[in-house]
Amino acid sequence: MTAAQQSSAAGLPVRPGEDPWTDAEVAEIRAELEDEAVALRAEIGQAESEIADRIGDSVVAAGDDEADASSKVAQREHDLALTQNTRELLIQTEHALERIDAGTYGVCESCGKPIGKARLQAFPRATLCVQCKQKQERR
Repeated sequence: MTAAQQSSAAGLPVRPGEDPWTDAEVAEIRAELEDEAVALRAEIGQAESEIADRIGDSVVAAGDDEADASSKVAQREHDLALTQNTRELLIQTEHALERIDAGTYGVCESCGKPIGKARLQAFPRATLCVQCKQKQERR
């Protein structure tokens, strides 16, 4: 961990009634996010390799009947959608790490109030407080 990554927990916001963040708690969340980012990158690499193999197989399978061809296309589309979802999770994970580094982790990106320590410990990628997330989901 570099000096820039050793963000002090002292400046991170908490909701009223919550204990302040400790450096150990922030380090634990950082480690969890970093481990998740490594796993997501590996998953994306594996999926992209499998998708490339399947695309290459489509030339070989040019003589398949319509049902086989449709099934393969559907599977490719499913794999692409899952890979895109994994990419989105990686983006959210990297954003959370950037927010820790910037000292803005725990601040709601909509209203600017604290997200809540308990919420972040349960879902470290959260960028909105519960109230703002509920408003977003109602739209």
